[in-house]
Amino acid sequence: MHKVIMPKVGPDMEFGTIQKWLRKEGEKVEAGDVLLEITTDKASLEVEATDSGYLKKILYSEGEEIQVGDTIAYIGSKNEKVS
Repeated sequence: MHKVIMPKVGPDMEFGTIQKWLRKEGEKVEAGDVLLEITTDKASLEVEATDSGYLKKILYSEGEEIQVGDTIAYIGSKNEKVS
């Protein structure tokens, strides 16, 4: 199981807000696919998958503010269970 984390995109960034999920739970994703859009106090950006597999679990909804480094979703194999 691979974690999708809230990335740090600037030296002063502490939080990011999920603007829109572009993929749904259960969808197959490839490394490099854009999963979601986030905003910070200074910019908007796209977050890409770093691993291939299936988007197993989304932990936060659109509009939620997440601390940098926190897990926001999981990518795993088709039959893998999220613990």
